[in-house]
Amino acid sequence: MAEELKDTIAQSLECPVCLTTFTDPKILSCCHTYCKACLEKLLESRGDDQMIRCPVCRADTQVPNQDVGQLPASLAFRNLIEDVKNHHQICTNCDSEDKPKAVVYCQDCGNYLCTTCHNMHSQWKNFVDHEIIAMSEISSGKVSIRRYRKCRKHPKEDEECFCSNCKRFTCFRCAVMEHKDQGHRVIESAAYESHHTKTIDELKSKVEKKQSCFQNYIDLIDKEQKCVDDAMKHCTDDIVKAYDEAVQQLTEKREILLGEVKGKTEKVEEALGEMKKSAQQRINQLTTIAEMVTNRRNAPVDMDTLAVYDTLCEDLQEALNQENPDCEQPNKTCMKAKSSSFERNIGKDELDLGKIVNVAVKSIALPTKDSMNVMINTPDGRMAVGCNDGGVNIFSFDGRLQQTVLKDVKIRALGFLSDGRCVVTDKSNTLALYTPEFMKLDVMFETLNHDEGGFSNLTVDSDDLIYVSYRKPKKILVFSSAGGKAIKEIPCHGYVPDQVISYNDSLIIGTVDTVRLIDKEGDVKHTLTKPNYLHAAVSQSNTILVAKVKHNEGLVSIDEYTDELKYVRNLVKEYKIEKPTRNWYYLQQYRSGEIAFCTPDNLYIMIT
Repeated sequence: MAEELKDTIAQSLECPVCLTTFTDPKILSCCHTYCKACLEKLLESRGDDQMIRCPVCRADTQVPNQDVGQLPASLAFRNLIEDVKNHHQICTNCDSEDKPKAVVYCQDCGNYLCTTCHNMHSQWKNFVDHEIIAMSEISSGKVSIRRYRKCRKHPKEDEECFCSNCKRFTCFRCAVMEHKDQGHRVIESAAYESHHTKTIDELKSKVEKKQSCFQNYIDLIDKEQKCVDDAMKHCTDDIVKAYDEAVQQLTEKREILLGEVKGKTEKVEEALGEMKKSAQQRINQLTTIAEMVTNRRNAPVDMDTLAVYDTLCEDLQEALNQENPDCEQPNKTCMKAKSSSFERNIGKDELDLGKIVNVAVKSIALPTKDSMNVMINTPDGRMAVGCNDGGVNIFSFDGRLQQTVLKDVKIRALGFLSDGRCVVTDKSNTLALYTPEFMKLDVMFETLNHDEGGFSNLTVDSDDLIYVSYRKPKKILVFSSAGGKAIKEIPCHGYVPDQVISYNDSLIIGTVDTVRLIDKEGDVKHTLTKPNYLHAAVSQSNTILVAKVKHNEGLVSIDEYTDELKYVRNLVKEYKIEKPTRNWYYLQQYRSGEIAFCTPDNLYIMIT
């Protein structure tokens, strides 16, 4: 009985996290006790949080200054651990009452063995493969022993069953008498432990995959950082070389010019010196007279004090439930640095070393020439180009054609709902709805045909309302994704809605040389007019991008504007494009930041 009590006490002194004897035990506010090192790991898993969640009861405990060492220590446990360590473990296999000191522990038998019993045990054929642990290793805490649970009601019975309803181990007698009668699900302890071990292994595998994912992400960042460093070093070396060469040429030119100037101006300098001397004499005279008639002094001027106000910002981060990283993202970001180059002003008259070129443009020929009618972002961040001859071509951020869908539909306009469904109008202005896999849905819309409405365009807002603009009647009809008749009509007062774009609670209307921001009742809020063909888009930072196209010259410039159509900055200045036959363009911005500009023949991806 004493040995059973000792085993029970020893089990009570094991940390439920690391499953070894407590080391520097600390108490949480819920009164549960854990090793200090285990609590530090639990706190670390919460990121920058100052709370520890108890793994047993899930109660939160505030950790002062994120220092686990400031939590109260369990002095009772600490003293009890020392007493147990100092108490010799006796042999549990000997029959005599005067049992000798144990030297090893058999993991398979669950017995502590003295030297004699250990020698006999090692000679028994059936026990040769048993796992033996020296008592010195157990006392040092290097290894933990596998204890055999005994039933509290029947101390001689092993807890060989597990009740799934009560979440506890029990002996066979208790399982039959107490759990089976209540309809509880009872399984063998070994089966539960096997399932438990399998679950842990699966979690470990998932953790390793997650760690590998983030490690690959870090390796990718390191690789791209090296590319950036190499590009910057090459660019810097070019600048320094150009500077040194320019300085040498300018120095030689300077010496020649200085010699010419010196030869021509020496006599002039002598004359000027005499003039200066005469003028200085007059100044001295005037100064003397002035001091005699006046004794005024300048009064000091007080400076106004300016007040500076500091603004404090607080950031909250969440670590749990992290998503796999996007593995494209590091490449997109470093392309801007790698695309930078130094352009010297070779052969130019102005005195300048050169300039840094920051805009990189990639041109992609569309599969079908002079067929583009619309370009729009897909829900997963790619670019979809709808064609008048049929089909929607979907491009990746770097311009690779990845997919062509709806090949038999002559696309006039295109949009996507929040759930990924696709909205399309064809050449006859028929409005249709497709699944995210581009399968047509049985949803009918009562729209204006081509004879009634002329050319149409569409956009979808954040509430999944569909806005279809018509040139001929100069109006916009609003449809629900459920189909049927239009639920609203927005008049365009005197202007033709060539392109319509949803923007917050407003609509952006593009018409030849004018961009209008209107509310959803049709009232114009702001207007931008330029002597070019204008095409607008919404940026990823929720500002408005406007492309100004000089169609006859094949030049495009892209500027950024506020939500009041006030100029912010220039992004692309008069980039030369392949001039198309048809004056029809589209402007969009990828989720990753690249600007896409589409003509009827080509897609241009611009990294600014």
